[in-house]
Amino acid sequence: MESDITRNARKERVGLVVSSKMDKTISVAIERRMKHPIYGKFVKKTSRIMAHDESNDAGEGDTVRVMEVRPLSKRKRWRLVEIIERAK
Repeated sequence: MESDITRNARKERVGLVVSSKMDKTISVAIERRMKHPIYGKFVKKTSRIMAHDESNDAGEGDTVRVMEVRPLSKRKRWRLVEIIERAK
């Protein structure tokens, strides 16, 4: 085995904050476009994830970048990296 084995890069996603009512937690909607298997039309699929926001900085409507981390609670496996754009 080599001594300079590198870890896999952690997943990062960009999404929209849909809820910030919890303490140190935000709910982020991750939207992706996929091609319908039969009709060929592109449809939007949305996944909601819980992310850790240590300073309660993000608000609803903000565009944020989140990174995958170790499990922090039952549903939290992501943490806030940066706020890309504030809600207007």
